Amino acid sequence: MPPIASRFVRLALTLAALILAAASAWQVEAAAPPPGFTLTYDQPATRWTEALPIGNGRMGAMVFGGTEHERLQVNEDTLWGGRPHDYTNTDAFSRLDEIRRLIFAGNVAEAEKLADGVMGRPKLLMPYQPFCDVRMHFPGHGQATAYRRELRLDDATVETRYTVGATEFRREVFASFPAQVLVVRLTATRPGQLTFSVGIDSPQQGTRVESTAPGTLQLTGQIQPRQNPARSWTGSWDEPGVRFAAVLRVLTEGGSVQRDGSTLAISGADAVTMVFSGATSFRTFRDIDGDALARAGENLSRASAQPYSRLRQAHVDDFGRLFSRVQLRLGEDRSTETTDRRIKRFAETEDPSLLALYHAFGRYVLISSSRSGGQPVNLQGIWNEELSPAWGSKWTTNINLQMNYWPADAGDLWETQEPLWQLIRDLRETGAETARAHYGARGWVLHHNTDLWRAAAPVDGAWGLWPMGQAWLANQMWDHYEFSADREFLRRDAYPAMKEAAQFVLGTLVAAPDGTRFAGRPVTNPSTSPENQYVLNGVRAHLTYAATMDIALVRELFENCARAAEELGVDVGFRAELRRTAERLPPLQIGARGQLQEWIEDYPEAEPAHRHVSHLYGLFPGHGISVEATPELAAAARKSLELRGDGGTGWAAAWKVALWARLRDAGHAYDNVKFLMTRSTLPNMFDLHPPFQIDGNLGATAGMTEMLIQSTPTSIRVLPALPPRWVAGSLTGVRVRGGAQVDIAWKDGRLTELRLRSGQEKTYTVAYGERTATVRVGAGTPVALDGTLGRLNR
Repeated sequence: MPPIASRFVRLALTLAALILAAASAWQVEAAAPPPGFTLTYDQPATRWTEALPIGNGRMGAMVFGGTEHERLQVNEDTLWGGRPHDYTNTDAFSRLDEIRRLIFAGNVAEAEKLADGVMGRPKLLMPYQPFCDVRMHFPGHGQATAYRRELRLDDATVETRYTVGATEFRREVFASFPAQVLVVRLTATRPGQLTFSVGIDSPQQGTRVESTAPGTLQLTGQIQPRQNPARSWTGSWDEPGVRFAAVLRVLTEGGSVQRDGSTLAISGADAVTMVFSGATSFRTFRDIDGDALARAGENLSRASAQPYSRLRQAHVDDFGRLFSRVQLRLGEDRSTETTDRRIKRFAETEDPSLLALYHAFGRYVLISSSRSGGQPVNLQGIWNEELSPAWGSKWTTNINLQMNYWPADAGDLWETQEPLWQLIRDLRETGAETARAHYGARGWVLHHNTDLWRAAAPVDGAWGLWPMGQAWLANQMWDHYEFSADREFLRRDAYPAMKEAAQFVLGTLVAAPDGTRFAGRPVTNPSTSPENQYVLNGVRAHLTYAATMDIALVRELFENCARAAEELGVDVGFRAELRRTAERLPPLQIGARGQLQEWIEDYPEAEPAHRHVSHLYGLFPGHGISVEATPELAAAARKSLELRGDGGTGWAAAWKVALWARLRDAGHAYDNVKFLMTRSTLPNMFDLHPPFQIDGNLGATAGMTEMLIQSTPTSIRVLPALPPRWVAGSLTGVRVRGGAQVDIAWKDGRLTELRLRSGQEKTYTVAYGERTATVRVGAGTPVALDGTLGRLNR
């Protein structure tokens, strides 16, 4: 190459590198881990709700941080009660017409009695189960000093430090997704000081623990038959179920390790690495004949062959890549108090930086409990120590499962949704069987709960006769498409699920008879407003027809499905049918108190402050009600929220955060955030429903994001519900519909900067207060605006 050409190439390469570096720097500023994103404590956990969670999506552990006695309570996401089972009830369809007739006639009490005969078989679902406990005993460490326990969110590691005599002991625990193991690393500041024992046990009956190789413990077992009391809302089973196995290997640096009965005794070590692997025989919801011990052993062998430094670095890189994408800062974190004391004092301090930590904790638990290849987030994430956990710790599909994934799209955690999409793929199979057996319909249906065996039938009682779970999940898939613009996801997963959900609804809508409100219009029947009751002739009732939530869900499903078909260029006639039917649905109604009416009639509420606000679905997470497009319905939704009252259960308050944010009411949105922190947060930052449920954490993270940025595929609204307490702050890396990413910063309660970037050419209308600006962002070329939405020169 001639010298001039060579210099030209070098110059071009240098310029390209500078451009790339500038673009990277623009994004790196948002990706640097913020200080203070650590939960800290000055004493060990004394109960499960004080322990700190780790997880790799498939396995989770609660780390207690004891000095003399340490406990890691371990879960694996496919260890459930029962076994593969078809829940459909072959007698259900023969009762359907009579149930509908009774509901239309106002004889709801009789309809609810008859509804007991259409429940799934059995009518109670199976529970998520605890796996085992890893226990360590450190003789003479009971009088430790200088104690500190912490969970670092950015590297997903629990660390315990304390001093005994002249030696500081340090223990790190993390759950690696790349290696599919739990890792414990023990060190001391003086050589030869690590002398302790370790063992494994399980609350499951009939488990066996043995040492099969030097420095190795092995636990094996199988879920045994169990009879649970009906009051536990947990099903019983008569046959053994999933087999499970765990293997623990102890690797010492210096010292020795010996078998001592069913435990291992470590003596005089300088450092110790323990690798734990667990697995079950679960293959699919129809097949539990896998080799649990072989699976556990394979993961253990691969992981224990690596040096600790490599295991840890792979874990930190993997987790940090997801966690650091979106960060909320609400002022500087200057607190020196432990996290449990900060939570206890929040009513006095209202420390914004604690809320930023709470927002980050929601991201942390979503990543930790939902990764590719695993199960979706259940009612407790993946963390459970009870044989009979509240509500079976299963998937409740009339709000809780959906809420668990609200932070994923705006929070740029799309990978965490793959277990949800796989659940939907499975439910399309079982839901199609249920649709045929219970309704004589095409498509797929899902009622208000499911479990590992993919139950789709109505369960529990009359309130379980709510055949709209598939509509909600289908709408959530479309929302993901609007964020991601992933046409392959739309073609492969979303549209088939949406179309089949819409086919079920089309096939089960019935004409309201003469003499009823909206006679001749297509309505849902049977219907409920999930778990809520109204009063009819002095009696509480669940069942109705055309509950407001049904109408909102169906109208949105039909429109989303039609738009999806247009995007893909398919099903022209089907689109037209959906839109024609949507136009004929009953309208949303405003009741006598100015509220959005919850049922087809303006019935009195049995519980005016009920935790569910299902009739407000169209406001959030739906899009059928908005301040601009439907101001009267928005005002009615506001009135409904006022009548319901702020607070409630943990997840209910989280939902209200998002609802008030959509109404651009910063005061009420903040009041519900404050309620969550003061009334519904445990010392380890888990949400208190009560009891513990993870949905409050995840819903709150989504709701706080909604307070700061909202979007459609063509518009972005900035700081729509910024509370006065959040004087200054920033939100970086957040995703908006249409596929772009946004960073915002504010000071003295006012926007100072907005930065927008996209992987494709996009035009947005950006709104802040009364100001709007049309912004065109090019692929790879960021745009920066100031607080007046004017262009910044960069």
